[in-house]
Amino acid sequence: MPKSKKSPKHVLEAHPHKFTKRYSLVDVVLQKEKKFLYFIAFSLIAAGALYPYPGIAMWVGFAFAGYSAIANDSIQTIGTFIGSNEDKKWYWQWLFMGLIFLFTVSYSWVVFDGDVSYQRLATPGLDKTPTSFVYLQLASPIILLLLTRFRIPVSTTFMLLSVFSATGGTVVSMVSKSFSGYILAFVSALIIYLLLSKVIKRFIKGKAHSFWTVAQWMISGFLWYIWLAQDLANIAVYLPRQLNVYEFLAFAGFIFLGLGFLFYKKGDKIQNVINEKSEVRDVRSATIIDLVYALILYYFKEVNNIPMSTTWVFVGLLAGRELGMRLRAHDSGEKFAKTFRLIGKDILSVTIGLIISLILAIAINPVMQEEVKHFFFK
Repeated sequence: MPKSKKSPKHVLEAHPHKFTKRYSLVDVVLQKEKKFLYFIAFSLIAAGALYPYPGIAMWVGFAFAGYSAIANDSIQTIGTFIGSNEDKKWYWQWLFMGLIFLFTVSYSWVVFDGDVSYQRLATPGLDKTPTSFVYLQLASPIILLLLTRFRIPVSTTFMLLSVFSATGGTVVSMVSKSFSGYILAFVSALIIYLLLSKVIKRFIKGKAHSFWTVAQWMISGFLWYIWLAQDLANIAVYLPRQLNVYEFLAFAGFIFLGLGFLFYKKGDKIQNVINEKSEVRDVRSATIIDLVYALILYYFKEVNNIPMSTTWVFVGLLAGRELGMRLRAHDSGEKFAKTFRLIGKDILSVTIGLIISLILAIAINPVMQEEVKHFFFK
């Protein structure tokens, strides 16, 4: 007897990939991120409705900037800390880093007369409290939140500060300082891991001594303090340059609670940028990364008060480290190719962030529009 023909429904049930293969990945992503994408859409609509009201808009912008900046930049400061302390309760990690945050921001607020940015916002072009907002200034931290969700470690400094800068020269200075930071971090990490990789490998063999856990918590705390001194400006840019006591309590309380949520989520999606690198879950390796990074940031903190992209410094540090480890180990061409792909992907990510931030800054700021026209049509 001839075989009965199966209906299209039966074929679809038996071989769904024949009809859905080209759409399945997009469908899965959209389905998985449905609630988050609804939140982004609602946030963009809310930003559009609230930006004409400066008293409300500054706190809405701060709220978005506060969580998006900390979440995106968490890979730099607490990413290795989270990755190497997976056996520790999240709330102990939160309390440790949260108390350091409260001390750091309180010190700046007291010493600099209400300024929580360690005078980074005293830089010409950023020193004026915003008295009005445009839509894209409130939308930029929402865009940053979206990029963070999809594991793109963009520079929060450029994404959030460039849209407020009153002069193109300030943005150029930030880019120059950030590029210098990338080069210094890359070269430093490359040299350290070329010269000391054998010694480092001996350190990270076997079970780590309890000394390493103590050392890592102390060094991570110092790094967190230095990073905050550099990057609190990215969050505080929406607010008055001098906060009164109630504004300060709202500022500090919101970020403290946001940190708790971030630790509860174990760094969220962006943590994978750290986890894909070699041996960062080992407390000894994580400690060495944090120490080098902290010293570089401390150096640039003392150079001047111009804000810089700590993301660029961190990406340079990881790139130099990965390449140094591969060169010292005389690895195969396949492993080198993988390393260069990782380096290239991270460079592409920060470049995308820079391009987006410059487009936003030029679209928002008439002064920068005139400077761009003068540059191209002088």
